[in-house]
Amino acid sequence: MNFWEKITGSDLTRDWKAFEARAEALPEDYRAAWEQIKAHLFPHGDFTGRNLTPIFDAALGLLEETAADGLSVQEVLGDDIPGFCAALAGGEGARTYRDRWREQLNRNVARKLSRLEG
Repeated sequence: MNFWEKITGSDLTRDWKAFEARAEALPEDYRAAWEQIKAHLFPHGDFTGRNLTPIFDAALGLLEETAADGLSVQEVLGDDIPGFCAALAGGEGARTYRDRWREQLNRNVARKLSRLEG
């Protein structure tokens, strides 16, 4: 990123347009979850929001992968999207949520692997 992009924020604009284009390809319930994720993560951003760009990218990647696998949003995120976002952002109580989401992810992976083996 050059100085001009950093000052004007054009790099952020480009990233957000790419995120929104990716989100448009998601099923309706996943797009709704994406909107909630954005709303709950923005308060954790710094002045520019650049610190959240990799987090948004990873969250959107998770939604894209699980939508392609045919899982429902509730199977992936559960009913606690604010808690999921707090864990992503490293907020208070994140360790507890992170452990919970890691266990859920491990269960989902184990279930998927068992289908492939059997």
